[in-house]
Amino acid sequence: MEQHQNEATTASLAEKVTPAVKKTLLLILHCILLSAGNSFGPVITRLYFLHGGHRIWLRGFVETVGWPFTLIILIVLYYHRRIAGRNNGNNRPTKFIYIRRRLFIAAAVIGFLTGLANYCYSFGFSHLPLSIYAVINATRLIFMAIFAFILVKHKFTPYSINAVVLLTVGSLLMALHASGDRPEGERKREYILGFCMTVAAAALYGFVSPLMELSFNKAKQEITYTLVMEVQMVMCLFATVFCMVGMIFNNDFKVISREAKDFGLGKTNYYVILFVSIILWQCFFVGSMGVIYYGSSFLLGVIATIQIPVMEIFAVTLFKEKFQSIKGVALVLSLWGFVSFFYGEYKYTKMKKGNTQSTLEVV
Repeated sequence: MEQHQNEATTASLAEKVTPAVKKTLLLILHCILLSAGNSFGPVITRLYFLHGGHRIWLRGFVETVGWPFTLIILIVLYYHRRIAGRNNGNNRPTKFIYIRRRLFIAAAVIGFLTGLANYCYSFGFSHLPLSIYAVINATRLIFMAIFAFILVKHKFTPYSINAVVLLTVGSLLMALHASGDRPEGERKREYILGFCMTVAAAALYGFVSPLMELSFNKAKQEITYTLVMEVQMVMCLFATVFCMVGMIFNNDFKVISREAKDFGLGKTNYYVILFVSIILWQCFFVGSMGVIYYGSSFLLGVIATIQIPVMEIFAVTLFKEKFQSIKGVALVLSLWGFVSFFYGEYKYTKMKKGNTQSTLEVV
């Protein structure tokens, strides 16, 4: 009896919140999660490598091993649907899993690609200053534009072409003048390889985004927030498996305790950094999917653009990295490219909405 009263109270409170308000609140929540993960995730990853961390597969593993947190979200959504169904007089059993085989396989493949991208990013982080990483990471837009054209027939516009040119020039500037930013004691070969691996990671992420869009388009089922979170969980699960296999072959599990003992900030802080990294990167992944679902890829890009100078500030203030004029020029070109790309996306999306109206459920 008491359980039914509690459920009725919860439902009555939910009914007082209009769908528009609910969507806005959830969008704000996911923007906060994305901002936290995108700003502080790279910072704490670089902190790990600066103070004696060397396990690249471990760092890739940490970025997605927090996938069980998504399961908590799915459980909450399940009970939300169950209570709402009962109050609407629906006595049918509430489904817990919505993802079908076709989309599951696509999410698994994307997960393996994400795991490979995480490894490449971790390798780059181990050799590059944070300020260099922030600018190179912007090149994912170049690859996103190219693969979106190939996979989902997304047309090039003058704005996207302008963005590709600006981001390419900015990255070339960083490549040609990167030797002055090489950390002390870092060999030139490893530094250049770190640069190339970061570009490879940007290419992989640039490929994953339109591939995910293509998968949803071919899914042949209604796309809801619950389904998006299920895809997110499967993707992170398989990315974790990919990096875990790498850890096993690299004997990472055997040396974690020794690395923790020798860590520059102490054994306790070593494990704290790993745990905080897990939380931050899950915030990034969940926040990204939520911002795209409740907002748009345009908004996701705007948030990412804002946080490039934030990472540059962290690099200078926390890690005492040099900020030369050439790096400033590359940063401006990257920001200009971002703005150009997403302004073009905004105009393209506005034009599409004018032709066809589509609505998505909030949950």
